[in-house]
Amino acid sequence: MKRQVAVIGLGRFGYGVAETLVKEGCEVLAIDTDPEKVQSISDLATFAVQCDATDEKALKAISAQNVDVAVVSIGENIEASILIVQTLKEMGVKQIIAKGVTAQHGKILKNLGVTEVIFPERDAAIRLAQRLISPNVLEYLELSPGFSVEELTVPERMSGLRLREAKIRETYNVNIIGIRKKVCRMVKGRMTTEEVFNVTPALDDVIEKEDILVLVGRQEDLNRLTKSE
Repeated sequence: MKRQVAVIGLGRFGYGVAETLVKEGCEVLAIDTDPEKVQSISDLATFAVQCDATDEKALKAISAQNVDVAVVSIGENIEASILIVQTLKEMGVKQIIAKGVTAQHGKILKNLGVTEVIFPERDAAIRLAQRLISPNVLEYLELSPGFSVEELTVPERMSGLRLREAKIRETYNVNIIGIRKKVCRMVKGRMTTEEVFNVTPALDDVIEKEDILVLVGRQEDLNRLTKSE
């Protein structure tokens, strides 16, 4: 059975969430008060409805209480965001993910019992800052305060070394959870390049300059590694 998700608020963030969910095979109930936004997603979403999501009767009329997950992507109107979350909780929606604008807004949403509060603008700003500080960091994801996952190009000084020789864990106290490599192969008489992801790197695996390490650990330890080039 397909996962059913309600996306409430169809700004850039909400539209992007709805679009990705549909591509991944979910049934999406897209909701907004703006008829133009509803129209723009009507050919994409499973159901696209113009309604006031702060109105419990309106939500029940479109069976919003039956979804597996509700994504509340209304951030700018904090009062509406809070009211919608409160209404969804009262309707019995078990998993609610809400977009937060400020720390105080996020705190209120958590107190209301949302499953997760996300801060898209803040998170994008942090990722950009991390890449500017350490250009060899390709991707950054905060797992919890002080702990992150990063994708890092292999430092030049480690190129050609086996993992045991690079001593990344021993020196920086971070774990390698994967290595992305570009591999050249002959396919139907033509040389092609494809990316291979090694999810179980061994200590004898050799890392090269163009490889990408997927690392997890404390942010301060990751920073020591990325700035040690």
